[in-house]
This record gives sequence, structure tokens and C-alpha cells, in this order.
Amino acid sequence: MLQFISCYRWSIITFLVTLSGGYGSRQAIGSIYGAAEAVDLLEALSRAGLYLGSAIATASATTIALMLTLIGLIKRMDEDFDEQAYRNVELVARLSTVTLLIALLLLMAFALPVGEFKEMPQSWFENLYNALYYSTVVMVGTAAATVVLIYTTLLQVMAKITPGDSI
Repeated sequence: MLQFISCYRWSIITFLVTLSGGYGSRQAIGSIYGAAEAVDLLEALSRAGLYLGSAIATASATTIALMLTLIGLIKRMDEDFDEQAYRNVELVARLSTVTLLIALLLLMAFALPVGEFKEMPQSWFENLYNALYYSTVVMVGTAAATVVLIYTTLLQVMAKITPGDSI
């Protein structure tokens, strides 16, 4: 486990910093005092979430395709890559898949006409807002961790194929 943490230290730090920022933002919003306020917050979150979710879904699907290309590129090269490079590519693909699935589920949830649910208790709106908000934060955190992991993987691949010690 300690080896896993040291290999992926920057991705884990990025994910945790993003989660902390999301939690801090939620605390800054404060308590939700009424159903009308919760519906307004849900509508604002869904407007932004639709754009963010579709952008992250597109980025994740593209990343998965690019990882497949990278595997083919590594396989054709004469260099022998260590097992860690392949693990990094696998983890990038796994994180991108998780991010894509979260984005798709959030896109479905954000498409709900929340303002039309008049018969629901007030706590339902607040719980829905918190669930959607924190799911969005996890989606962004996973996408950010994936970007950092892609960067470290690219550095590893470039260091292997670049002549000299400049990278």
C-alpha cells in the first residue's frame, strides 16, 4: 500500500486538494433554510453541472481512446518499459472510466425537472443538492487526479525514449 501511495502521490494529493476545495466551497454556501432556496440552488447547480459534466465526459472518453493509442505506441517501440508504465496507463484508463460513469450519471440527474417536485419534503431537496454537489466534486477531483497521472506517465515514457538525462 505504501508503494502505491508513493507511486501515485501527486495524483492522490490532487484528488484530496480538490475534495477539500469542494468541501470548503460547500461550507461557504452555508445551510439551506427552505425548500425554495434548495430548489434555486439545485437549478443553479444543474445549469453549471450540465456543461461541466458533458465536458468531463468528453475528456474522459478521449483519454480512454488515447490510452489505447499509447499502449500501441509503447508496444511498437524497441524500448523495454517497466511494469510501472503499464500500471500507470491502466490506472489512467480506470480513473477515466470511473470519471466518465460519474459524469453520465450526473448528466442524467441534472436533467431532472427538480422544480416540478412540489410534493417532496424539504429535506429531500437539501439531500439531493448535497448528493449532486459532492458527486460533482468527486467527478472533478477524479478528472484532476487523472490529468496529473497522465502527466507523470508521460514524463516516465519521455524519460525512457529521450536521449540524455534532460527529462
